[in-house]
Amino acid sequence: MDPPQTSHLSPRKKRPRQTGALMASSPQDIKFQDLVVFILEKKMGTTRRTFLMELARRKGFRVENELSDSVTHIVAENNSGSDVLEWLQVQKIQVSSQPELLDVSWLIECIGAGKPVEMTGKHQLVVRRDYSDSTSPGPPKTLPTAVQKISQYACQRRTTLNNCNQIFTDAFDILAENCEFRENEDSCVTFMRAASVLKSLPFTIISMKDTEGIPCLGSKVKCIIEEIIEDGESSEVKAVLNDERYQSFKLFTSVFGVGLKTSEKWFRMGFRTLSKVRSDESLKFTRMQRAGFLYYEDLVSCVTRAEAEAVSVLVKEAVRAFLPDAFVTMTGGFRRGKKMGHDVDFLITSPGSTEDEEQQLLQKVMNLWEKKGLLLYYDLVESTFEKLRLPSRKVDALDHFQKCFLIFKLPLQRVDSHQSSWQEGKTWKAIRVDLVMCPYERRAFALLGWTGSRQFERDLRRYATHERKMILDNHALYDKTKRIFLKAESEEEIFAHLGLDYIEPWERNA
Repeated sequence: MDPPQTSHLSPRKKRPRQTGALMASSPQDIKFQDLVVFILEKKMGTTRRTFLMELARRKGFRVENELSDSVTHIVAENNSGSDVLEWLQVQKIQVSSQPELLDVSWLIECIGAGKPVEMTGKHQLVVRRDYSDSTSPGPPKTLPTAVQKISQYACQRRTTLNNCNQIFTDAFDILAENCEFRENEDSCVTFMRAASVLKSLPFTIISMKDTEGIPCLGSKVKCIIEEIIEDGESSEVKAVLNDERYQSFKLFTSVFGVGLKTSEKWFRMGFRTLSKVRSDESLKFTRMQRAGFLYYEDLVSCVTRAEAEAVSVLVKEAVRAFLPDAFVTMTGGFRRGKKMGHDVDFLITSPGSTEDEEQQLLQKVMNLWEKKGLLLYYDLVESTFEKLRLPSRKVDALDHFQKCFLIFKLPLQRVDSHQSSWQEGKTWKAIRVDLVMCPYERRAFALLGWTGSRQFERDLRRYATHERKMILDNHALYDKTKRIFLKAESEEEIFAHLGLDYIEPWERNA
């Protein structure tokens, strides 16, 4: 570290010089007068810091060599907000203003754009530790960034597709899936909640102190996080990925129509490959499983948004041929903003239809598609919905609306060729599609439930039960205290009944 020099912040304070060779931006070169940047050298290194400072100055940014009261943005790399405040404390630096604490990615985006870009959650270095404790040693902490309260419920967190902690969430998703295969529900829920809360964080976990104050991270979960931080991987996850049972269940359940019981049966019979399963004449397959094997290559490939949109057009055309006033909404991951998925879900409702027209619609659509050669397989499940029935107390309960699970034959010409990844020579692709028909007055509840994500819905129902003494499912919301069903015309009204801030669909990727 260079010898300390007297700071112009205060004649009594001394702190280390970050660099002495660089010249500050000259006034005539500065395009953005209201923005003053200081780049922290800690964990970045002198060479990279110097390079970024010069690059930013060439783009018209004012970059200070040293920290001062004029600085509006402190930029750091591989540091949390807590790390930055600790550095300021150790160096005995006081700043009367409250500059933004940002990841270096923000500055790099600014340099690329040639102008300041919007600061989002992924850029901000969040301080999770309380620096206002007057009993702690050292000078007053004059950057009191608010401690962010993170809820244990996914329905009180905004989770976009910008995942800053994918190395951790991928690990916990694998562990949760393995527990699901072994029907270990408690451990599965533990890992799912851990992955969910980490996906919602606007900062990257780079040290164990970053996990302080974050809910849903028990001792076992923290041990796995610590191992990944130190070694770059988890030995437990590695063992699961190499486990023959996990590999077999992962393979078997990838077949449409194959669940845990069938996977267990095949595994116990000694099967480890799908080719062996298919060639064994002693096995009897359901219609769904036969279709799953027949169109396997298409069904295990991802569905693109362009393909989903093409299916949406065809679904709307077919539905409105019989119910012109019907509303057809794409739900699931695509409604949450995903670009890829494994199937496409649609919710259908009609304000002017009779009960008979609703019950007959899906069969009419199937008949139409069969005539057009667009239907490869379908399973129509009739409605068991009862209006006076209480909502289900089961968190993962399937709803009782009429629904159809099908495999759709999507013609290539209906898809934007530039956005499709089909093999050369193919003229169609098998796509998994789910259609759900619900009564118009239940549309808000059904839309909320079928939008997901799975963990978001689990926590939304758990919150309703434990915090509001209500029961919520895809059909209704019941207030146990008042003993009444609460009506809702929209998702926003359901959130309002629960006393929750509205979460947009694209913020429900828990």
